[in-house]
Amino acid sequence: MEQTSGFLTLRGIRKSFGTLEVLKGIDLDIGQGEVVSIVGPSGAGKTTLLQIMGTLDRADSGTVVIGGTDVSRLGQKALARFRNQHIGFVFQFHQLLPEFTALENVMIPALIGGARRRDARQRAEELLAFMGLSERASHKPAELSGGEKQRVAVARALVNRPAVVMADEPSGSLDTANKAELHKLFFDLRDRLGQTFVIVTHDEELARTTDRTVHMRDGRIIDPMNTQEPISPAQ
Repeated sequence: MEQTSGFLTLRGIRKSFGTLEVLKGIDLDIGQGEVVSIVGPSGAGKTTLLQIMGTLDRADSGTVVIGGTDVSRLGQKALARFRNQHIGFVFQFHQLLPEFTALENVMIPALIGGARRRDARQRAEELLAFMGLSERASHKPAELSGGEKQRVAVARALVNRPAVVMADEPSGSLDTANKAELHKLFFDLRDRLGQTFVIVTHDEELARTTDRTVHMRDGRIIDPMNTQEPISPAQ
């Protein structure tokens, strides 16, 4: 196999839906502990790329290597297990289960992964405390604000201590104050827990604060080496 570098490595990623070629040979390296934003116009292929990186979809060709594991070679069961153990997800509309409390929503991935209920509960309580949500743990999603729901979703993404968190427009449904809070949270989490974050966003302010911004257009990365000095999200 071709020599790779970085914690998350993509080589030659192509994806079509019918006759429409959405990704046209993507090569990308992301380092461990890096916060990377992926930006571009609608239809550029950003979400499709994120889904392939997150193992939610498979490329038609190419390889995805995460932490030394070529996930493109894994069967469905092994892939699901790898995803549960190593990858966290944050979506634009949080996707919390309405019939469960905040605490239960955070616990679910740990329970799916085989954790004992006591251990899952303890980990979920620790994360909700870190998010400033201890007093909201017993509330169901309908009783939470938009910002609270998204912080619960972030806690859920982190409960299995994933090496990488994939976020698809995570601040798209939030107001200005909650956006700023969420952006700061990503960097606090990276600094405290060492997570890698890959964030698809239209939010230019969020993109400017990340360690690196990758620009996509028409299914291609147009400047894979683009780097910039990160700006503190508190500024």
